[in-house]
Amino acid sequence: MAAGPPPTAAQAYRPNRFVSLPAELDPETYDLSPEKRRAEAERLAIRARLKRQYQLQLNNPNPPAIIEDPALIRWAYARSQNVYPTFRPTPKTSFLGAVFAIGPILFWAAVFKADRDRKEKLIQEGKYKRPFSVF
Repeated sequence: MAAGPPPTAAQAYRPNRFVSLPAELDPETYDLSPEKRRAEAERLAIRARLKRQYQLQLNNPNPPAIIEDPALIRWAYARSQNVYPTFRPTPKTSFLGAVFAIGPILFWAAVFKADRDRKEKLIQEGKYKRPFSVF
């Protein structure tokens, strides 16, 4: 009773709710409807047109001072200036915010209190020599 050849990786793959399906294993990647094909062709045409425009600016013998790439500008803006509209408060971000805001204050308060207590103990024992003493 031969079982036959072992299944391939694509046949043995089982979906996981924590991980999205790889495009190579997704049947929707290859069985596209005419509307999706048309939309994909339009996106590729727009991308090719923008790429050609950028290449023309880049290879211009009399270039302007700055060659602006609108996509790069949008990306940089979204990464640096546009943080709050895309920020989602979660327990992790709230905890990290509290740690980085209150943590240093508590740390330095503990350091200064320990130093003050140490000096106070030395003063009470009479072993502390005061710096900057005039006499």
